[in-house]
Amino acid sequence: MDLDLGAVRAFVTVADERSFSHAADLLGLSQQAVSKRVARLEADLGATLLFRTRAGAEPTADGSAFLVPARALLGLADQAVELVRSRLRSLRVDVLRTRLVSIEMVRRFHEAHPDVGIDVVTSDGLTDAAPALLAGTIDAFLGRATADLDSEIARAPAYVEPLELLVGRRHPLAGRERVPMAELAGTTAWMPGNAHDTEWAEYYRYLNAEFGVGIDTSGPDFGMEYFVERIGGSDDLYSFVGSKILLPWHPDVVHVPIVDPTPAYPWLLMWHRQNRHPALPLLVAHLRDGYRPFDPERQWLPEPDRAAFPP
Repeated sequence: MDLDLGAVRAFVTVADERSFSHAADLLGLSQQAVSKRVARLEADLGATLLFRTRAGAEPTADGSAFLVPARALLGLADQAVELVRSRLRSLRVDVLRTRLVSIEMVRRFHEAHPDVGIDVVTSDGLTDAAPALLAGTIDAFLGRATADLDSEIARAPAYVEPLELLVGRRHPLAGRERVPMAELAGTTAWMPGNAHDTEWAEYYRYLNAEFGVGIDTSGPDFGMEYFVERIGGSDDLYSFVGSKILLPWHPDVVHVPIVDPTPAYPWLLMWHRQNRHPALPLLVAHLRDGYRPFDPERQWLPEPDRAAFPP
């Protein structure tokens, strides 16, 4: 005998609510439709499942016995539906900003797995991304972690991105092939996008403590075009940028490598440990396979980040 799941759901809802009318409201059906479904289920089972009274409804002995497996049956059915829906839903990946190396990582994953649907999301960093991972509104986040990251959020190293200097053509460092990090001690980098409570602002506080480089966050932050224009038109401003950043083109802006050591930004892939999206393991494996280890002989990471980026 094949049970009608709609009838089983109607019975369980009536039993929970002790009322056909309340059950009808919850199910979005008429009271008559709910009564017909329960009656059909009773006919199929050959048993009376509910006492019908003017005050409502109560499970019979048979109804109480059937209630436990009925709940389990509905739970499995709902789980099966959710599993199929999750397989069809696109993988939601927070890349922080679409000009950063994170978008390239996701693009390369898409090229390797073109059948996987991807929704690219941008955010204000961990402040937004961590709660979204825990709530399941995103599946993965590419960014830097902090010490207070929830233990339910898993992480894997994705990329160690070298930083470079961004200067205008009239800046004294513009003609250099490379600049030793020690030479920047006592100078100040202009970084208007470094909001105080972000994980990247914390990174630059560690940089300041290690190398004596000040960070000027004065703004306002009018976006990348304005930022590049100010750098290109100045003979004394400089900033740090990731080597893979996609900046608007400007004829008077120069990138200069930093050495001895090269400061590097630690990109992690983060996801909820209980997330069961079928494409998530593919993304994790893809980034792990492409990860190039941190080189402590040439690169620098803040001490708290090093455990997640073994050499």
